[in-house]
Order: sequence, then C-alpha cells, then structure tokens
Amino acid sequence: MQYEIRVDGHMSETLIGSFPELEHVMISGQTLLYGPLVDEAHLYGLLARFQSLGLHVVELRRLPG
Repeated sequence: MQYEIRVDGHMSETLIGSFPELEHVMISGQTLLYGPLVDEAHLYGLLARFQSLGLHVVELRRLPG
C-alpha cells in the first residue's frame, strides 16, 4: 500500500535520512514523504519514529491503488 505523510516544516537532510524507505518533496512549508508501507506494523513504526524525532505529522493518507 502506498502512503503519503505530510510533516510540518522543511525537514533537514539528516532527518530525511531517518526515513530511507520513503521519497520526499518540500512544498509550502511542509515536507511530503511518500512510498510503500508493508503493513500496519510498518506504519505504526514510522509514526513512532516521527514522534521520537519531534516531528509534527499534519496529514497521513493511503493513496488509491
């Protein structure tokens, strides 16, 4: 399943490196990360990683397909 995760602010290259399984783009004061997630455990692991790094997720959505 493909997911899109929108994070408040522009993430540094160091922070982006914490999510090697995702692609990213910077748009309108936010960082958009996207890519395939294997299962719910992967999703919850990613969310925990965002939280532990002090990042604010403003939107999470599953992409059609």
